[in-house]
Amino acid sequence: MLATPIGASAVLVFAVPASPLAQPRAVIGGNVLAALAGVACGSAFSEPLLAASAAVGLAIAVMAVCNCLHPPGGAMALGAAIAASSPNPPGYDYALIPVGLCSVLLVLAGVLYGRVSGHAYPHRVAGAARPHGTRDRPPAERFGYTPADLDGALARYGELLDVGRDDLDALFREVELQAHRRLHAVIACGQIMSRDVIALRIDEGAETALARLQRHDLRTAPVIDASGRVRGMARRAELLAGAHGPVGDVLDPVAHTVRPEDPVETLLPLLSSGAAHEVLVVDQDDRLVGVITQTDLLSMLYRAHVVEAVVSARAA
Repeated sequence: MLATPIGASAVLVFAVPASPLAQPRAVIGGNVLAALAGVACGSAFSEPLLAASAAVGLAIAVMAVCNCLHPPGGAMALGAAIAASSPNPPGYDYALIPVGLCSVLLVLAGVLYGRVSGHAYPHRVAGAARPHGTRDRPPAERFGYTPADLDGALARYGELLDVGRDDLDALFREVELQAHRRLHAVIACGQIMSRDVIALRIDEGAETALARLQRHDLRTAPVIDASGRVRGMARRAELLAGAHGPVGDVLDPVAHTVRPEDPVETLLPLLSSGAAHEVLVVDQDDRLVGVITQTDLLSMLYRAHVVEAVVSARAA
């Protein structure tokens, strides 16, 4: 009942759960196919050295074709082929018990451990949010390299990497964001915010608040209490529906906020993903001091791009 290469499989499942070589398809499929290859070669060749060599080569080929490459599978095939020369050679059922059974139990243990440790197993790369449910790529992925660029680079590299394509894409996007943070970390939110903010009071009548939004051609506005602290956001539709009550009855308590000293890169995940169209700037006591809209951010990025282009041209 002992299949020793399962120990090597466990190292992959528990230590590098994000590796493509450690996913359930690879663990179960790779071990079972390798065991079958080992038994087949052990039965076909009487010479143990020849059987072992053929088993490992066949196992690698079969696992690669079936897209379930698993390094411990090589040892699994080797052991099964050598065991064929023993007084009690394994039959083809060896691939199911103990190999298949142990592999399934190992995968289940990996799933449970992942839930306890907070590392998802099987590993899945979270896709970028598409709040509008369209086929368009998220705004953050429309500029820079494209999926075709990544595929072309991987094709030219020509080597099998122990990391999935989606993981590489997520890593490269994070590198781009990190570089942007480094380049623009000197620009603070307080430098680009609008300071003359139209804010609604939480005890203000919804009908009066709606009239103010219409007068200033605004669709939303922050809601503050008597001390100026942000309490949420109010929108035209909700104000219209609750016109006979105070703003506090219809406000949305969720408001995205930053501090004046925060770098502008903190705005990118919010204003480029569709999660928000404006971000409120608050002080240490959560009192409203400004607001930054998508337009403000775009204007800053454009001016920063122009400055970088001018500096680069002069340096050249």
